Amino acid sequence: MKFFSRFIISLLLLSGIASTSLAASQDVFDQIIKKGEIRVGISIMAPWVMKDKKGKYVGFEIDIAKQLASDMGVKPVFKLYEWNKLIPALQNREIDIIASGISITPKRGLKVRFSNPYSSSGYNLVSNLKLTKDFTSIKDLNDSKVFIGVVRGTVSESLAPKVFPRAKIDTFKDNQEATDAVVNGTVHAYVASAPTPRFVALRYPDEVDLPLEKPLLATKEAFAINKHNPEMLAYLNSWIIAHDADSWLKSTHSYWFKSLKWRRKISE
Repeated sequence: MKFFSRFIISLLLLSGIASTSLAASQDVFDQIIKKGEIRVGISIMAPWVMKDKKGKYVGFEIDIAKQLASDMGVKPVFKLYEWNKLIPALQNREIDIIASGISITPKRGLKVRFSNPYSSSGYNLVSNLKLTKDFTSIKDLNDSKVFIGVVRGTVSESLAPKVFPRAKIDTFKDNQEATDAVVNGTVHAYVASAPTPRFVALRYPDEVDLPLEKPLLATKEAFAINKHNPEMLAYLNSWIIAHDADSWLKSTHSYWFKSLKWRRKISE
C-alpha cells in the first residue's frame, strides 16, 4: 500500500509539473487572443512614441500597435518604461511585445526574438552650437574634454564610445533629459536614433545644429517578443508583409518621419 501511495503521489507531481510547463510554454499569440488584449511596451522617443496635449500616446509606434491590435481583434494596452527597462519587462512577462522603435542588434537577439523589420532608420547626432563653434570637423568631438550624451540601453550607448573613444559619455534615462542636456550645453553632442536629432535641431535652431549629412549607423526596427513563440512570430511577419504590400506601413512612416504635421498635436 505504501508503495502504491508513493506511486500515485509521484504521478500527481509529474502531472502538475507537466501542466505548469505546458502553461509556461503556451504561445503568447494564444494568450493574447484569449485575453482580448495585447500589452505593448513603449518608451518616449519622438516620433516613435510621444504624448499629445491631452496626455494620450501618439506616434509611429502607437499607430503600428493600434493597427496590429485591430487586425488581431484585441485591445492594445500601452505600458510605459524607461528605454533600458523594456527588454527586462518583456522577459519578466509584464508585456507581450515591444513596439517602440527597437533596432535589431545581435546582442539584443540573444535576449529576445525579433520579427522581420518594418522600418529603417539610423543613428545621428545633434551638437551644441556654442560649445562646438570652434570645431572644424566631426573628429573634434573625439576628445577627452568633450561630453557626448546618450540614452541608457539604446544602441547609441554602445555606438558613441566606438565612434568617439576619447570623449566622455554621459547617459540619460530618456530622450527629454538628453535633449535638455545638449540644448543647455551640459554635453557637446547628443547621439540618438533618427529623426530625433533633426527634430531637436528644428525645435532649437539657435542652440543646436546637425553637423552630419549621413547617419553614424544605419539600423532596422522590428517588433520584439520573447523566444519560443513561433505562432506569434509567424503572425507578426505575415502582418508586416501584408501592410508592406498595401503601402500602409510606407504611408504611416512618411507621415511621422517626413513631415511635421503632427507637431501641432504634441504638448510643448
